[in-house]
Amino acid sequence: MDAKSFLDSILNAGKDLVSQGQDLAAKNLGVPAEGDKKDAMLSGLGKGAAIGGLLTMLVGTKVGRRLGRTALKYGSLAAMGGIAYKVVSDWQKNRDGELSGKPILELEGAAAQDRSLLLLKAMIGAAKADGHLDESEMDRIDAQIASMNLDAETVMMFKNELSKEPNVGEIAIGVDSPAAAAEIYLTSLMVLDVDNQAERKYLNDLAMALNLDQELVSQLEKEALTEV
Repeated sequence: MDAKSFLDSILNAGKDLVSQGQDLAAKNLGVPAEGDKKDAMLSGLGKGAAIGGLLTMLVGTKVGRRLGRTALKYGSLAAMGGIAYKVVSDWQKNRDGELSGKPILELEGAAAQDRSLLLLKAMIGAAKADGHLDESEMDRIDAQIASMNLDAETVMMFKNELSKEPNVGEIAIGVDSPAAAAEIYLTSLMVLDVDNQAERKYLNDLAMALNLDQELVSQLEKEALTEV
């Protein structure tokens, strides 16, 4: 499974979990409440259930709750990318300019994989913005990811990103268009409530690194932070 498929599966699994309720999902899967037995059982499930299991593992955390709500709202990677593209396109039209770059739903092959890896990096960086994910949680997430039959490039990216401090500059290096920048920022908002100074600073730094106009940032935040 490549990075794009994995991102899409996260949103689809998250939508299902939020719709059903985390407790019901855990009950239906027969997942133990916590600990090694829970991780082992999740690791033995199929791809789709394992991704749902990863979100079940995270749903007790702030990151997991936010991601679940976002998944319910967008439902798919194509929908999220389409919304980001519309926001930045509308913003560009007000400036009588043409939008450069393509949304992720129009990318294929290596270009789609590169954009998807970048979005996953943004998601992980945002999740770690306030230090909420401790070493134990990151180890468990890492182990769960390893069980999902992801392609080697995606697994390596996860291991690298989970092991280091968030770096908005590294994320911005891979951005090649306003469309990509908008997707990166919106994806980062998927896992943040922006309810503390560390998260706000991270987003401010990210917007600056992505060279996003403040009005566009405001529009993306308005879209992302609107309740489902």
